[in-house]
Amino acid sequence: MKLMIASDIHGSAYYCRKLMESYYNEKPDKLLLLGDILYHGPRNDLPEEYAPKEVIKMLNGINDNILCVRGNCDTEVDQMVLDFEVLAEYAYLYIDGFTFFATHGHKFSEKNPPKLKHGDILLNGHTHVPKFEKYENFIYLNCGSVSIPKENSPHSYMIFENGELLWKTLDGDVYRRERL
Repeated sequence: MKLMIASDIHGSAYYCRKLMESYYNEKPDKLLLLGDILYHGPRNDLPEEYAPKEVIKMLNGINDNILCVRGNCDTEVDQMVLDFEVLAEYAYLYIDGFTFFATHGHKFSEKNPPKLKHGDILLNGHTHVPKFEKYENFIYLNCGSVSIPKENSPHSYMIFENGELLWKTLDGDVYRRERL
């Protein structure tokens, strides 16, 4: 299974459009969104081309292929306009023999992990900083941010396929590769 993972679109039609271009080029089986889809939040500046209604149209157009967890900026109002489930606090995914605990990162994070077994993968967005870290009991992954990256990281997403992780810019360039 090929899984595309993205987070923190924050209502940017510009960067969502670039994500959709990558989605159509990558042809993943599913797109996993790790929250903060429509609203930019009070701590962030407005992202480029802030237009949540445009983001809604783009994502609803592929709703059958989206898995999603709730970010700290996502609300019940967002669920009223999006045609896929956005209010789940977390999701367990079992892919190619790996167990992923997918959540936004504002409740469960590398510093406050849920109960995980050795080799399980905690998958977050929220910090807007891509990361790969092996801990004693779990592996921590962060896909970075589509629209508001931090700490000089690129506008990015991840691909998981056949036990390999690729962090890619929205132009499709691989800037990190890890094997699980």
